[in-house]
Amino acid sequence: MELINIKNLSMNYSGVSVLKNVSFTIESGDYLVIIGGNGSGKTTLMKGILGLKNVEEGFIEYTGIKKVQIGYLPQTTEISKGFPASVYEVVISGMLSNIGNRTFYNSDDKRLAKESMDRLGIGHLAKKSFRELSGGQQQRVLLARALCGDRELLFLDEPVTGLDPEITEEFYSIIKALNDSGKTIVHISHDVDRVLNDANKVMKLKNEIEFYGSKEDWMNRNFKEN
Repeated sequence: MELINIKNLSMNYSGVSVLKNVSFTIESGDYLVIIGGNGSGKTTLMKGILGLKNVEEGFIEYTGIKKVQIGYLPQTTEISKGFPASVYEVVISGMLSNIGNRTFYNSDDKRLAKESMDRLGIGHLAKKSFRELSGGQQQRVLLARALCGDRELLFLDEPVTGLDPEITEEFYSIIKALNDSGKTIVHISHDVDRVLNDANKVMKLKNEIEFYGSKEDWMNRNFKEN
């Protein structure tokens, strides 16, 4: 089932064209990895789909999903990891987009936050200070936050930057398990070879789409070029 349809999308950053004429779809159950060099438009594209940056031309149509069903784990450089909040407080803040005009979290919000922590194996850390956690634990907390609520689609922007190899591999395994359970994943990564083990689709950006298709077609293309 189609979740999002992006058609002829163009976006600017500080007055400079970053994306031009980008068209593709995100299908339910996909694991799409987006690759490309610095400045190629990867993060801008993701933020455009999330509604965090303005679109200059084209359109983004949410055909099979609502925006509140999209979870987002941004680059670690965009996250303040030193703020004095508990793990539980960080995770349940992921419900803010769901509570509407309410000024408090209800019992369902609290239950979903607990379920999200338990799913990521961090329920026992609920009362601990977020800033006292290891890098790997912090990423689990932020992923639990991104998943908090009815999140069917998860956007990841370089989620393992700065993590050691063992924790990185553990994190990849968590993401793959989420995809296997039915979550749709869109993952910006420089670690192409590793992510391709789990992904089923590849997009290469260089301000425009240089490639978009199946993992098999991407590997056959690169094998022929080499």
